[in-house]
Amino acid sequence: MITNDFVKRHNGPREHEVKAMLETIGVSSLDQLIEMTIPASIRTKNAMKLPEGMNEYQYLQHLTKLAAKNQIFRTYIGLGYYNTITPAVIIRNILENPGWYTSYTPYQAEISQGRLEALLNFQTMVMDLTGMPIANASLLDEGTSAAEAMIMFFNARSRDAIKNNANVFIVSDRVFSQTIDVLKTRAQPLGIELQIAAASDFVFTEKTFGALLQYPDKHGLVTDNKSLVEKAHQAGVSVAVAADIMSLALLTPPGEWGADAVVGNTQRFGIPMGFGGPHAAYFATTEKFKRNIPGRIIGVSVDAKGNRALRMALQTREQHIKRERATSNICTAQALLAIMAGMYGVYHGKDGIKKIALNIHQMASLLAAELQKLGYKQLNPDYFDTLLIEISDTSQIEKIKSSSLAKGINFRYTCKQRIGISVDETTSIADLNDICSIFAQVSGKSFTALADNTALESYSKIAKQFERTSSFMTHPVFNTYHSETEMMRYIKKLEEKDLSLNRAMIPLGSCTMKLNAAAELFALSWPSFGQIHPFVPAEQAQGYHELINDLGKNLCEITGFSAISFQPNSGAAGEYTGLMVIRAWHESQGQGNRNIVLIPASAHGTNPASAVMAGMKVVVVKCDENGNIDLSDLKEKADQYANDLAGLMVTYPSTHGVFEENILDIIKVIHDHKGQVYMDGANMNAQVGLTSPGIIGADVCHLNLHKTFAIPHGGGGPGVGPIAVAAHLAPFLPGHIYTQTGGEKAIPAVSSAAFGSALVLTISYGYIKMMGGAGLTEATRYAILNANYLKARLQKFYPILYTGSKGMVAHEMIVDCNDIHHKTGIDAIDIAKRLMDYGFHAPTVAFPVHGTLMVEPTESEPLHELDRLADAMIAIRKEIQEIEEGKADKANNLIMNAPHTATMIAADEWNYPYSRMRAAYPMPWSANDKYWPTVTRIDDAYGDRNLMCSCEPIENYK
Repeated sequence: MITNDFVKRHNGPREHEVKAMLETIGVSSLDQLIEMTIPASIRTKNAMKLPEGMNEYQYLQHLTKLAAKNQIFRTYIGLGYYNTITPAVIIRNILENPGWYTSYTPYQAEISQGRLEALLNFQTMVMDLTGMPIANASLLDEGTSAAEAMIMFFNARSRDAIKNNANVFIVSDRVFSQTIDVLKTRAQPLGIELQIAAASDFVFTEKTFGALLQYPDKHGLVTDNKSLVEKAHQAGVSVAVAADIMSLALLTPPGEWGADAVVGNTQRFGIPMGFGGPHAAYFATTEKFKRNIPGRIIGVSVDAKGNRALRMALQTREQHIKRERATSNICTAQALLAIMAGMYGVYHGKDGIKKIALNIHQMASLLAAELQKLGYKQLNPDYFDTLLIEISDTSQIEKIKSSSLAKGINFRYTCKQRIGISVDETTSIADLNDICSIFAQVSGKSFTALADNTALESYSKIAKQFERTSSFMTHPVFNTYHSETEMMRYIKKLEEKDLSLNRAMIPLGSCTMKLNAAAELFALSWPSFGQIHPFVPAEQAQGYHELINDLGKNLCEITGFSAISFQPNSGAAGEYTGLMVIRAWHESQGQGNRNIVLIPASAHGTNPASAVMAGMKVVVVKCDENGNIDLSDLKEKADQYANDLAGLMVTYPSTHGVFEENILDIIKVIHDHKGQVYMDGANMNAQVGLTSPGIIGADVCHLNLHKTFAIPHGGGGPGVGPIAVAAHLAPFLPGHIYTQTGGEKAIPAVSSAAFGSALVLTISYGYIKMMGGAGLTEATRYAILNANYLKARLQKFYPILYTGSKGMVAHEMIVDCNDIHHKTGIDAIDIAKRLMDYGFHAPTVAFPVHGTLMVEPTESEPLHELDRLADAMIAIRKEIQEIEEGKADKANNLIMNAPHTATMIAADEWNYPYSRMRAAYPMPWSANDKYWPTVTRIDDAYGDRNLMCSCEPIENYK
């Protein structure tokens, strides 16, 4: 058998290069570097108890056996999850294409125009189908999207409503049960009172600020909600509707009967069920709430030359701007899934989507007719895809259940006398025959099989009052690319506008853009993982459960904790969940008054935002001149708030890229004051195998699986943020109404599915299995090596803002550009734009310190790429020196005019005081692999003043 070489494939520098890198740093060995970087007091003394790494062949054999333990039944459970057909052109050219899945969040819009256009398509599709004037670029899942609507309404209350303490949110009892569970979690810490009632019994008082309906409802019934919404509006109440987006091709969209927000899931637009996710939720609203909408909005703006250019609108960085005043902690999206769902819309177009929706409805209508012939009563007078079958003889329920399971079929058993059946775009006449044969057998009646050519046209039962009459998806983008040739080329055209990790290093600090190995990703396309509904019986998902349990044990070993929950489906959701668990623990101790969270000034903006969402009050702790938490200020504030201290949120290594040496003292201060320590796991990739949150003494830590554990960023999502906890917090891990998970004192769910975005857990599972314990430790050592090598190369040209006591950085560093700005007017963002001409994505700009660039190379980058980035940064510094020396104009220079597009370079006129060659080909290697931004510097202010978040008229594209 071949030996395991996966670790060598994952880590960038070759063994023979390490010695030279260490010499550049000024140390004799990698061991010495680690000793000078990580305080001895927290370094682990024992290797992690993890198996030896597998090679790729062994792992794929292992995964195949695991996948075989999942049973693919024909599933008609519904409840927001459906079988769907992902077009092969989308699987091959997006899902399996690193040009799409390795790109970063499009903060640098000039090199992200392709995925920005794809997300704009998604927004436009959502707006058209919902009948709403504005939509964002996706949220995490339907449950959390509904919660965001509730919180948006709550934060947007009028002064009178706030004065009257209007805190009641009414929810229809026919909203999906998993959504109601998430609403309970999110409402409680904010003081929102949930009232669950039949929609016909809604009573709007001066205490009511909002309401939520499901359309069609969880049993499949379609109702006319127009008068209810009018009644709500008369009382000053905002109404959100959770809607099946596929149904809106046939049904009157909520926007046309007055809804204030429409939320839901786009899973059935070509995204596998994947045992619960990831899926792109959608969120659409009215102009009234356009400045309150959570998450990311892709907007249309112009570049410096007046050309159309796309960028993310102001809401995108809300947490970094507002921090504890932020109205949402959402900082991510399900970008890759939104792109796929949007492309599903592009590929099928309006007519195709309507045809699919009509076929689904006709199949449901045909099934209803056949079941009624067999003597069964169908209770939904109006429906889209879901039937509610009444079984008068309760003994028949078990017979139907056992017979259907024997045939590999899942129905939804809503109560002792009712069965729900939700059909989808994969349902065939043969499937209907199998369903009917089960019901016929149980009823003792004969059934004549339907013919394949059964005329479905006569089975459309949508009443005229519900029928959609308005047009949708009329833009040319939805009416052009309907052959595979056209679609393939359109996807490629967009891909080539972007700079992704398969093209060049993306040196973003705190974002860990590392290798996402192909072998880790294969399972995403396997039906044995993709076609599993999240609410199937546990025995049908044995492979998933084994994988999740094994991954959980491994991550507990890595973190030094006792238990884990995979439910949070983003890093910010992990922060929120960790704080909610801490809150529940304090309440169990009879100290529910503890609501003060200490947060360092350097923390990620989502930290204070998450704390507020969890009902906490934020107190900021100062940082000293070295970027570390000011211990005296921490002690002072811990003493000041001793009786109400809930805990501390701390990132380690710090957001400044340093292992703070007084971390044990910091944690002791909090524990001495009976608080809990929440560790932000954003920088966990500098800890794995060398130390751990458990060793350090934290109580809970979220893990960014899309950073440390190799899940791709996908242009801004999916993210996964499980939380690992110490033993005393384990009982409070979130539960789920449909699946046994969480602790015995579980808080309610924090996402719609019990295990969050379960499908992509296969990636982190593969990463850990192939790296093994020793390999994971080596990856951490190489991450620290690469960062310190870059520091050594750059520090002669740029000040490195913070280092440890022995002059080393952790896995990332902060390059200070403030002195450059004072001397030349050149900002960190200007350097970022110039890097595009060199073929690089910029480091993180102006975070966590204004006027800086935060650089993280990761362990995956080879030495020649590290040198290429260093050479580019040094060359730019020399260009800046020309400005300092008066050799280049302060306003009209290589940097301020960057990035330079091919159109600029090829123009007949060249009115710049430098050559075309210096602008476009600044280094010798530029000629061999030139990346061209398609737009030059974008005018963000214009886009915020003129917010447009849908595809514009086609003439604007010319």
